Amino acid sequence: MVEIRLATTADAEAIANQRLRMFIDAEVVAEPEELDKMAANFVPWVRARLEDGTYAGWLAEEDGCLIAGAGLWVMDWPPHFLDAEPRRAYLLNFYVAPEVRRRGLARELLALAVAEARARGIKVVTLHASKFGKPLYEQHGFVLSNEMRLQG
Repeated sequence: MVEIRLATTADAEAIANQRLRMFIDAEVVAEPEELDKMAANFVPWVRARLEDGTYAGWLAEEDGCLIAGAGLWVMDWPPHFLDAEPRRAYLLNFYVAPEVRRRGLARELLALAVAEARARGIKVVTLHASKFGKPLYEQHGFVLSNEMRLQG
């Protein structure tokens, strides 16, 4: 039986590990050293946000094994015509282990994250979807935006 629980600061390394596996499974083109550096830097980042409440995470376990997870990061955001409140929610770290995919875990985690955003009074929820997750988010009303990026 799958149990979903809230993440604690003690889960920072597990969340970072799932984040790393998420990028590897999505076949993100990156040097292994860069992915390792990302995971190492992510641990203190997520721990601090778990402590201050700006990151809410959920972890799914089955038979004592961590099989899925998701996160919601509440960011400072300038008041906007879509939401006059100075916060925005960002979904990240959605991961389901390959052996348990197609069982509705991502859908359940998404519902929990969106409900948490709404409970906090946040109207705008954003994310960057992988090709695997895009259909799920679209089914739940997420639409493409016009975001651009400068990198370097």
